[in-house]
Amino acid sequence: MTDDRPAPASSLLRNRFVQTIVISTLFLEIGIWVRNIAILLYVKHMTNDDAFAVSLISVAEFAPIFAFSFVGGAFADRWRPKRTMVGSDLLSAASILAILAAMALGSWRAVFFATLVSSILSQFSQPASMKLFKQYVPERLLQKGMSLHQTMFAVFMIFGPVIGMFVYQRFGIETSIGIMGVAFLLSAATLSLLPRESREAETQERRSVREDIRAGFAYIRSSRVLRKLGGGFFAVGFGLGLIQPMGIFLITERLGQPEEALQWFSLVNGAAMIVGGVLAMAFASKLAPAKLMTSSMAIVGLTIMGMGLTTNYTAALAFQFASGLVIPSVNAGINTLMLQHTEDAFLGRVNGFLSPLFTGSMVVTMMLSSVVMTALSLVSVYVLAGLFILAGAVVLLPLIKLKTAAAKPELENALGG
Repeated sequence: MTDDRPAPASSLLRNRFVQTIVISTLFLEIGIWVRNIAILLYVKHMTNDDAFAVSLISVAEFAPIFAFSFVGGAFADRWRPKRTMVGSDLLSAASILAILAAMALGSWRAVFFATLVSSILSQFSQPASMKLFKQYVPERLLQKGMSLHQTMFAVFMIFGPVIGMFVYQRFGIETSIGIMGVAFLLSAATLSLLPRESREAETQERRSVREDIRAGFAYIRSSRVLRKLGGGFFAVGFGLGLIQPMGIFLITERLGQPEEALQWFSLVNGAAMIVGGVLAMAFASKLAPAKLMTSSMAIVGLTIMGMGLTTNYTAALAFQFASGLVIPSVNAGINTLMLQHTEDAFLGRVNGFLSPLFTGSMVVTMMLSSVVMTALSLVSVYVLAGLFILAGAVVLLPLIKLKTAAAKPELENALGG
């Protein structure tokens, strides 16, 4: 018999695994934000504001998601998750030494590899982290745990750029890159405190990676829940990608404000996401993840449409705050449902499929957003983005009727390919 009593947040924070992951994530986020800001400013300085060179930073960050996410998920399903995460952090730290050595020899372009290498390795460690999360966190606390994770990311959306800017301006690029390496070492040391894993955590079957990947796709196709989650991921990415580059135009053309007003939109969004993450933790035990996720997606869609339709700056800020308030519930709900409805043996590959689906749809519409605005209007871009996200909520609506432990795909069918 399952225990349906609400679980207090304190019981989550007393979980040793959650404590370890929180500390590890803290170190990693400091290192990543110092890296992001320092490399951005350094490349702008070294290339005299060359837009192409700056865009290569994003390529180095996002390209590995498409190239390595599913492969990384397949290996995460084969390997022991703790060892995978610790090994990824240690390899990232080792790569920093090589990059610093190359920079000492005069090759400043080596900074691009700091982003590239850590992004590649994160495609192995991130799905491993999800596997450990499912292993060590009771199911009744999964949604609270995912909400806590989203809250931490929201906090660093506000304070990360400040930390990165301070470190780079005060100490320079070499120290900034060095801090990134130290952050990876501290994360690895923290993760090493997790309990020792048995060899049962490592897949023993002698199958090729191609067979594992094929089995992963078969598993996803056989699951109604995962197919609908994929549709939800795609719709949210499609909608958010459309408006991602349009914020500056909304501020200046639609709302008639100076460019500097964009920073307030970012600040409001980050603050709302922090509050929303805390609220998601509070309501996690009262609302099923599917219900919380679909209602939050509907709010995001409507508020995005509202931002595009209004010409009042205060109203636009209110819509931005409301959208940021519920986005953590969308992310936490999707991840919670993925954990609840995926067998441990396939969790890495499922995560490796859903992540690039979201990122890919977002990148595609980011590239098309200016075309849509030119062909139609700025208002049309925001209305279309809102409609895409509302469509995603409709796709996910049937999941509300499912029980937590709904029927899962048969392992034998997936393994048989």
